[in-house]
Amino acid sequence: MDVRTSEVTIPVGQVRLVADLVLPADPVGVVLFAHGSGSSRHSPRNTAVAQVLNGRALGTVLVDLLTPAEDVLDSRTAELRFDIPFLADRLAGIVDWLRAEPATRQLAIGLFGASTGAAAALVSASARPDEVRAVVSRGGRPDLAGAALAAVRAPTLLLVGGLDKQVITLNEQARDALPGQVELRVVPGATHLFEEPGTLEQVADDATDWFARHLAA
Repeated sequence: MDVRTSEVTIPVGQVRLVADLVLPADPVGVVLFAHGSGSSRHSPRNTAVAQVLNGRALGTVLVDLLTPAEDVLDSRTAELRFDIPFLADRLAGIVDWLRAEPATRQLAIGLFGASTGAAAALVSASARPDEVRAVVSRGGRPDLAGAALAAVRAPTLLLVGGLDKQVITLNEQARDALPGQVELRVVPGATHLFEEPGTLEQVADDATDWFARHLAA
């Protein structure tokens, strides 16, 4: 597979965030990942999904949404990982960077959020309706996006494990609050982290199909 991988530093506000940017030859779009609480750009689950996306000509950006100093603070207090507006602002800043960067400025942008990162992705999508063309949530907490859900215009796919009962209910509520194209899919036999055999592969396939359809349009 012909891909170009680079570590980039993205200026967002007063900070600089480290990210892994992967661009296949002739990409049809680029997907920015928002990891869940306590995770990083090295999340093995997000990395696995990103590799499947790359195989379908979709670029990916896996980024640390916190600086090293913020990460140390958050590891002690957990105060930033649940600060959805803060994380959404970071994502919106990265969307702006993707739109300005020569290698990605012509590409349609999608957001992939896991756990609390899904809420941040949806808030960011509501703030950048002309830029974000599709959203996928994996085991997400879209309910934490609150009133911003009503302003999301991007087609949104909600993926939830069939054994993750409470999160299914929260995703059903979010589905009903989203005004645009939205689909909730329950992955049979999966718990919150999709650790069961074949379940993460199902997530990757569904996410790839969703992004390929909506970013290439």
